[in-house]
Amino acid sequence: MNIEYTQINGNTKSFVTVLAALGAVIGLALLSVLHMEHEGHHITGMTNQIVWGIPHVFAILLIVMASGALNIASIGTVFGRKIYKPMGRLSAFMAIALLAGGLMVLVLDLGRPDRLIVAMTMYNFKSIFAWNIILYNGFFAIVGVYLWMMMERKMNKYSHSVGMFAFVWRIILTTGTGSIFGFLVSRSMYDAAIMGPMFVIMSFSFGLAFYLLFLGATYHFTGRELGDKVFTTLRNLLGVFVAAVFYFVMVITFANLYATEHHGVMNFILTDGGIYTKLFWYGQILIGTLLPLLFLYGPKCKKSRKMAYIAAVLILLGAFAQLYIIIIGGQAYPMQLFPGMEVSSSFFDGVVNSYSPTFKEVMLGLGGISTTILLVVVGLAALPLLPKSLSDKDVTS
Repeated sequence: MNIEYTQINGNTKSFVTVLAALGAVIGLALLSVLHMEHEGHHITGMTNQIVWGIPHVFAILLIVMASGALNIASIGTVFGRKIYKPMGRLSAFMAIALLAGGLMVLVLDLGRPDRLIVAMTMYNFKSIFAWNIILYNGFFAIVGVYLWMMMERKMNKYSHSVGMFAFVWRIILTTGTGSIFGFLVSRSMYDAAIMGPMFVIMSFSFGLAFYLLFLGATYHFTGRELGDKVFTTLRNLLGVFVAAVFYFVMVITFANLYATEHHGVMNFILTDGGIYTKLFWYGQILIGTLLPLLFLYGPKCKKSRKMAYIAAVLILLGAFAQLYIIIIGGQAYPMQLFPGMEVSSSFFDGVVNSYSPTFKEVMLGLGGISTTILLVVVGLAALPLLPKSLSDKDVTS
């Protein structure tokens, strides 16, 4: 391959404008955090019943996308697909930035961020949360070394071995993130071993959608050439991942419909859940799955880059809806304290829990996304992460 890596120009007016806009969003997010920290979480939409709110949706989405964004680098160095290798540097750096943005939201939403020191120094190895702290920290270190192996020419010979280790680590990390929900047996929406592998394939889809959008926007605004060969390869791969996520959703849905103990929560999600039912059918299934597949593979759409970018945006919107249903919808449905019995008390037992996200919570989530984009943009200006050209003549499969 005839690949030359260069930095983007950080001395332009548009570059400074982007940084200023992202900085403004991050500033509002930090002000929201200070307000919530000072007043307490009672000013948010969260309650004793809904303890994970919309910031957790943003955080988990970013963490899941971090694993998926690294997929491009893994396919190139681990599985030997040469066409992916030029995009590996951006893939690895983006994965680090996405995880940083997600953990920023997660930590600042704790209410007592200083308590994280306890979690980092006193491990309970029976807790999946404790294991995830190890996995997240390890991800930063391993992917950082992986990026170094790809950028330093004399270290390129080790990129395959380190890339394999990074690939295995991120699979374990995403499985651990999904298992947070899979191991919660008290919630009818969770309590499923398939949650781990489903989150892995979700990461492939969501991370690639974000990567494709960012790659296309960067090459467009910097005047670089993105060839049809690379674009078609990424678009087709994205369609495969979307279909795979749909398959897992169908498996877990029909499995829960078959199991009598889960009939209540499935009726809640599929028919009687109000906003959660609408998010499932219109957000997750229609916007996040069926329309993207049509735009990616439809006879009149599959050659249009514009439709592919629209599909990527819809996939991310569907991803947000899917995680909103899993995280918040799973808490909204009442816990089955006495299966087969009707339960009522003054402690909200047997009652569908309500939740309305506040502006402060949304701003915290948007702050995490802005932090991710800011890190990547600054990284592109500081490091040679981006190929000067990805034209068809410069790449090979």
